[in-house]
Amino acid sequence: MSSKEADRISAAQQTLDTLYEISQLLNTQLDKETLATCVGMIESGVNPEALAAVIQELRREAAAAQNAHSDVR
Repeated sequence: MSSKEADRISAAQQTLDTLYEISQLLNTQLDKETLATCVGMIESGVNPEALAAVIQELRREAAAAQNAHSDVR
């Protein structure tokens, strides 16, 4: 691996670490892998607001499913 490539990877990792720290401060409940996926999607042109809306909807559906599962017990 070239020095330039190593520098690029290091910078990307530092950026992700910083974004993760901000994510934690904002209590987004995103792990690093999910955050990296979201960043990649946004860099590929996905609308950030639409992505946030999808994540929120998925969380609502997961909570509703969890509640329904708990009610069955």
